[in-house]
Amino acid sequence: MIDLKNFTSAISQIEEEKGISREKILETVEVAIAAAYKKDYGEKGQIIRAKLDSKTGDFDIWQEKIVVSEDMIKTEEELEEEAKLREEGKFPEQNEDDEDGEGELKKVRFNEEKHIMIEEAKKIGPKAKEGDYLRFDVEVHEEFGRIAAQTAKQVIIQRIREAEREAIFEEYEEKIDSIISGIVQRIEGTTIFFDLGKATGVMLAKDRIPREHYRIGQRMRLYLVEIEQSPKGPQIFVSRVHPKILSRLFELEVPEIGTGTVEIKALAREAGSRSKIAVASNEEGIDPIGACVGQRGTRVNAVIQELGGEKIDIIEWKEDPEEFIANSLSPAKVLSVKTEKGRAEVTVAEDQLSLAIGKDGQNVRLAAKLTGWKIDIISKETGAVEESATAEEKSEVVSEDSADDNKKKTKPKKKVSKKTKEEEKKVKKTTKTKSETKKESN
Repeated sequence: MIDLKNFTSAISQIEEEKGISREKILETVEVAIAAAYKKDYGEKGQIIRAKLDSKTGDFDIWQEKIVVSEDMIKTEEELEEEAKLREEGKFPEQNEDDEDGEGELKKVRFNEEKHIMIEEAKKIGPKAKEGDYLRFDVEVHEEFGRIAAQTAKQVIIQRIREAEREAIFEEYEEKIDSIISGIVQRIEGTTIFFDLGKATGVMLAKDRIPREHYRIGQRMRLYLVEIEQSPKGPQIFVSRVHPKILSRLFELEVPEIGTGTVEIKALAREAGSRSKIAVASNEEGIDPIGACVGQRGTRVNAVIQELGGEKIDIIEWKEDPEEFIANSLSPAKVLSVKTEKGRAEVTVAEDQLSLAIGKDGQNVRLAAKLTGWKIDIISKETGAVEESATAEEKSEVVSEDSADDNKKKTKPKKKVSKKTKEEEKKVKKTTKTKSETKKESN
């Protein structure tokens, strides 16, 4: 019998500190009692079960046997082949060899301590069938030796550690695709490790914002990308470059997005540099852009500050693709848009051309990602055509074209007229005549 008062207190403490359910802790103790009993009083291969009464502190112990038929028992030839493969290290682990008897039922090596033939089983229970577990009572002992107690302790520690990992995995699995807060714990090369409270988050090089600096103890908001189960516990991968961190931050800062009054329809991002988001209102009388910007820009500035000064263009989403494309090229003013077969031809004034294209073609590239259309920018005055990239297409071409255009804008060539050249000759001639006259007088 267990000291119920101390036992209940210990369970409550583990439940609070480790975040493990009471049922899981009781199950762990039952497995430990069964392991301790088997160590002192059981036989190798036996399946021992235990049940603890949490109200009285008493426990019940019994043995289980798996019902098998002739077809489920390995032949001598199969056992010999198995032994040969084991020597060569080619034989895989078998589920039926697990001491707890759990797992998919396959062909087994018969063990009378663990298995019972179906003919015998039907004598005990007429309804018995292959794969069933039959219960056999054993003598209950409440005193265990030192080795059995040590075994029970090891089982409890191991099971609680496993349960803790499982609880952490379940907790953070629910937080995938959301924002979490973390403190920079350590930096190893290009990988950053964050303290998330109960677990550690890993940020790989590809998930870091370019040119963003990290220091130990710095608190940051992170986007939880995925979680994987590993032998060492759950591995949680976080990101600062994922496009969805932008929408999740706006959800936190803009109540209208959280309630669904304003909706983010599309977004395009080049982390650390510039982003575009398209928003729409689901209720009349609400300005979606104004809601996202906030009074004196407080809301959008909070997001910009969180992302290290990344520029954010907020545009109004339109159902009409031509209107949407025109809006997406903001802050440039568009004169007209023509769409055909996934391609859009956008006409702008000469003084708006470089603005529409953006530095290194960034503005038109983000607009293409945002809308899903290939965009060609045409100057109304010169008729010059600049092609956009959609998603990652032709980014180098856009980059080169816009750079050339910027050079033309910033360093215009000075034109010299014929008249000016003739005047220069006259000046030179006059100067020469004056100098010659001076010589002669001397």
